[in-house]
Amino acid sequence: MAKTMELSRITLRPFELSDVDDFMVWAGDDRVMKFIRWNVFTSKEQAHDFIRDVCIPHPWRRSICVDGRSVGFVSVYPWSGEDRCKADVGYAVAREYWGRGIATEALRMAVPKVFERFPDVVRLQAFVYTENRASQRVVEKVGFQKEGILRKYCYIKGEIMDLIVYSFLSSDS
Repeated sequence: MAKTMELSRITLRPFELSDVDDFMVWAGDDRVMKFIRWNVFTSKEQAHDFIRDVCIPHPWRRSICVDGRSVGFVSVYPWSGEDRCKADVGYAVAREYWGRGIATEALRMAVPKVFERFPDVVRLQAFVYTENRASQRVVEKVGFQKEGILRKYCYIKGEIMDLIVYSFLSSDS
């Protein structure tokens, strides 16, 4: 098992165009991207455009950094209108950092910031693929509650998958 990391080295910040090389390390890795809806990035230009056009203007997508270097992301997708009480969360971390508590700490850091930034949000939900045991452990360690399995819920990379839905309520803090 990989050693845990000193948690003070982990920060969250908005993406910057200068993150492109670090972004390619994890977003270009098919093992990291296996459970992410995005396609694997194959060029720096593609990554640069994605950071510029999607990450930077996103309502709440943060770079997970270790010693200032981007090693992953955590994103929150707030709903709107009558569904503004909820938001979806997703995350990923570079393979070399798996098993060190980084995703758990990043999500733990993100949760209170999300409820502060989006005061109408009372429910933060994570949809985790049943095959992704590591991600299940991450949300459970942060305090998300397992609500159930959504059978044959969505396609990811051409395969229809079951998802487990988890939630964290603002009152759970």
